[in-house]
Amino acid sequence: MASRQVSRRRSPLARVAASVPVRVAIYYLVIVVVALASWRWVATTPLGGILGFPSAPGEPEIARSPAYWAVSAAVAVLVAALLAFPVAWVYTFTHERRGYRQSVVHTLVLLPVVVAGVVVLVKDSLPLAFSLAGIVAAVRFRNTLEDSKDAVYIFLATGVGLAAGVNVLVAAAISVLFNGIIFTLWLTDFARTPARTSERDARRHLERALASVNRTGEFIARLDADLLSNLPPAQLEALADRAWRRRKRAAPELDGRGKATDTLLRLRTADVARLRSLIEPVLDTHAKRARYGGVVHEPNGVDWIEYRVRLKRSATPEALLSAVREAGGALVADAEVRR
Repeated sequence: MASRQVSRRRSPLARVAASVPVRVAIYYLVIVVVALASWRWVATTPLGGILGFPSAPGEPEIARSPAYWAVSAAVAVLVAALLAFPVAWVYTFTHERRGYRQSVVHTLVLLPVVVAGVVVLVKDSLPLAFSLAGIVAAVRFRNTLEDSKDAVYIFLATGVGLAAGVNVLVAAAISVLFNGIIFTLWLTDFARTPARTSERDARRHLERALASVNRTGEFIARLDADLLSNLPPAQLEALADRAWRRRKRAAPELDGRGKATDTLLRLRTADVARLRSLIEPVLDTHAKRARYGGVVHEPNGVDWIEYRVRLKRSATPEALLSAVREAGGALVADAEVRR
């Protein structure tokens, strides 16, 4: 056991390395190193000629060819993707669970890629730019963002894509500075609700909730809209059974009203497991269906086990009680049936 505890302890260096801000900073540093090395290497390869790199000092640049546009678009798209990934990581790490959607994260990665490729296509052609504006105006994108900060991230992704298609250094600056500001706001919990205001708001919410409980119809409607509509059928069935048994316990004066189909059998005992093994064969004899409802611990210290029973036509509640008492013997301290 001691060896496990020692193995779980991490060194300070490992804890720093596991920090998301540190990982993002390392990621940017790796991009810078790789970009500088690639820039020097590309200048000495045929790609340098395609991109218009002068092969010697003072030599004029090579005219732009179709290969130039293809390579430029590829570079812009790659840079946009590399700079979009840390933005998506920061969004995932700092966003609250409520309202979080994976599709937004994917959009933060894909949108800069698309925008960068389009900008490379239209940046030197005014007719293409106007054509693109007409196409975007004709196509409508409908998406509801629950958090206003999500819209800022979408706007940032568009800006990174635009900058990657025009000036790579500007795109890098936007990505780095934005993530730095976001981490600063998140780590300092900037502009959080003051404690005094939070306490006042919590008291108001509690008062409103208590007032809603007193209005049964409004409370049930809100419960159905906010909770029940999101539950799967299995959980709804379990909840309905729990509510039925609680109503039987809380309002015995309503027993016998309406069409009685099920019966609540309650048994007081000190040995639940042993009593169940004794009485459940009896329930199979007297009931069409018997469902175990669990143990109920009442405030006065009394423990009851409950069954939801649907009696056979030939059986009566009194006969069921008599058979259960006989089968359980001394284990049954008390028994009752509520119809």
